[in-house]
Amino acid sequence: MSAAAELRHVSVRLGSDWVVHEVSATVGRGEWVGLIGPNGAGKTTILRALAGVVPFAGEAMLDERSVISGTRRELARRVALVPQSPQMPPELTVAEYVLLGRTPHIGLLASEGHSDRLSAERAIARLGLRPLAARRLGSLSGGERQRAALARALAQDAPVLLLDEPTSSLDLGRQQDALELIDSLRRAEGLTVISAMHDLSLAGQFADRLLLLDRGRLVADGAAPDVLSERSIATYYGASVQVVRENGSVFVLPRRAARR
Repeated sequence: MSAAAELRHVSVRLGSDWVVHEVSATVGRGEWVGLIGPNGAGKTTILRALAGVVPFAGEAMLDERSVISGTRRELARRVALVPQSPQMPPELTVAEYVLLGRTPHIGLLASEGHSDRLSAERAIARLGLRPLAARRLGSLSGGERQRAALARALAQDAPVLLLDEPTSSLDLGRQQDALELIDSLRRAEGLTVISAMHDLSLAGQFADRLLLLDRGRLVADGAAPDVLSERSIATYYGASVQVVRENGSVFVLPRRAARR
C-alpha cells in the first residue's frame, strides 16, 4: 500500500512549549487512521501540521510531496481539514458555505462553474442537508453545523480528509450515521481519513489503525485490539475500564470504582 500521508520526526512548538515530539508515522492510501490519547496529547496539533496550518520541525508529506511545498491553494487540493469548531460566518446559507469548499479549484479572478456547483450539491445531498440548504449557518444546531462543515470538506474533493473530533456535537444516532457515511465515502471514493477521536469505542470500531499519543509522543501504533488494552488505557488515560473484543471490533467500557 502506497503512502497517502507521512510524518517524519515531526515536532511542533506552540509558544515556549513543545507539544509534539519526534512523531513518525505512515498512512496508506484509503486507510482510516484514528489519533487517540488523553487531552493535550497532540492529536489536533498533528492534524494541523498535516494541513500546513502550524509550523513544525521534521517533514510532513502528502502523496510524497511536502505540505510546505507549493501554495496554500495547491495544498487545499490535496488535503481537507474539518476542525472541531470551524469558523462559520452566520449570515451565509448552508449552500453558500459548502460551495466555499470549491475555492481551491477556482481561479483567482474566476467564479464558480457548473462542475463546482454540482460538487457542492452532491456533498449537500450526501450529508442529508438538502432541507437546510437555504438556512443561514447562524440558525443551525451544533450537529447541523458539523454536518455542514463536513459537506464543505467533501466538496473540496481532496484525497486526504483530516477530521478533528468529527462526532463531538452529535447525539448517539448522528454519531453512528456520520461515521458510517465517512466510511462509505472512504471506500467508494478511495479517501484517506485521519481523525482525532475522543470516543475509544467508536475509534475501535471504525478506524483501521490507531495511533496512541501521550504528551506529544507516539506510544503505540497498530490495530485496535493491539492498542486498546485495559493496561494501556489505565497507563495513559488514568481510567479503569473493561475492554470487550467482538468480531474484530473493540469496545471500551468505563468501570466504576468499587464502593466502600
